[in-house]
Amino acid sequence: MTEPAESSEMLDANRAYAESFTQGALPAEPARRIAILTCMDARMNVEKILGLRIGDAHILRNAGGRASDDAIRSLTVSSLLLGTRRFMVIHHTRCGMASHTNDDIRSVVRDQIGGDASGVDFLPFTDLDESVREDVRRLRESPLIPREVSVEGYVYDVQSGRLTQVQGA
Repeated sequence: MTEPAESSEMLDANRAYAESFTQGALPAEPARRIAILTCMDARMNVEKILGLRIGDAHILRNAGGRASDDAIRSLTVSSLLLGTRRFMVIHHTRCGMASHTNDDIRSVVRDQIGGDASGVDFLPFTDLDESVREDVRRLRESPLIPREVSVEGYVYDVQSGRLTQVQGA
């Protein structure tokens, strides 16, 4: 079986990257002691947005950048085992999760692949700032996250590239 052209290009890029790679000795603990929970949107280059380098931060991405049970699982490991002391929740403008409902997504799953997603909360939202506040609150109130971890909430504007702190988050 042959590789798709895109996979081949990415593997070629990886080989070139690996030839000059010198950061294999970095510790697992992030240098800036920060974890970022954000959306999987391809328009967001989190490292560039925040001026981060390899080894600086843990970056968790999911649909909507939501504080799902799995995100909390990873942030628990990040804080308790790997020393992060600050979490940033970053949602963004023009997010697809703001334009769909659970029922919309469940219908797509049923219609396209015949799956039953009736028990899945895809965590869509209608109010961008409120979704950030919800996720910040969920992390602060989680019994799995140490109280001393600072949790902040932001919105990234995909058109201007600007990051704005959400009031009340």
